[in-house]
Amino acid sequence: MNPAGKTALITGGAVRVGRAITLALAQAGANVVINYHSSAAAADETLAAARAAGVQALALPADVADPAQVQALVAQAAAQFGGVDILVNSASLYLATPFPTDDLAGWQRVTRIQIDGAFYCANAVAPGMLARGEGVIVNIVDMSAWLPAPHYTAHSVSKAALLALTRQLAVELAPAVRVNAVAPGPVLPPPGFTPEQLAAAADVTLLKKWGRAEDVAEAVLFLIRAGYITGEYITVDGGERYGFRRQSPEGV
Repeated sequence: MNPAGKTALITGGAVRVGRAITLALAQAGANVVINYHSSAAAADETLAAARAAGVQALALPADVADPAQVQALVAQAAAQFGGVDILVNSASLYLATPFPTDDLAGWQRVTRIQIDGAFYCANAVAPGMLARGEGVIVNIVDMSAWLPAPHYTAHSVSKAALLALTRQLAVELAPAVRVNAVAPGPVLPPPGFTPEQLAAAADVTLLKKWGRAEDVAEAVLFLIRAGYITGEYITVDGGERYGFRRQSPEGV
């Protein structure tokens, strides 16, 4: 799909990787709907930057964990632009959820955003895509889908589930709608990362450096345009998954 003239909904599209995806789509000529939850000021800034690219843009608040809010979000996007052609599920909550635990609130909040939210959004846009005979969904997972992070049980499980949802939706929505995923590695550090942590994360990659949010956005654009790819994922991790091989002289 050529994104020019199409309408893209990006959940979590106001900040970090989501912002980079929003602006890349705008620069490619897509009208963008920027979903945010609590980042109103950032959404306004991203909205202005998207409009500066010469496209139409709309910033809409919604908690993707709430199916009623998702339906309202998609209805507003359709009212403004006639429908959603491209969905990027980027909304995420990076919250420590140690296991075992007596407090289920963290588990429930993370999984509702990252699993349920992606499902609700896809479920809301799919009928319109199927009716028009074309659509693209891209889910943003990360390396914890393969490499679980200690103390982040809900996040790791959610990303693995989102990868499984990618494959399932590719099967369910074929041939009209293509569904793929992008898995970033170290492209944006979490708040509070020390210089030592930054260096250690770079060192474990094969390329020995951090990537950029724009690297993820470029992969998203590739999957939107790549008309014969569905049910797949692209890792944008600088070789992080294989870096440990270079750290052991025996390669084991």
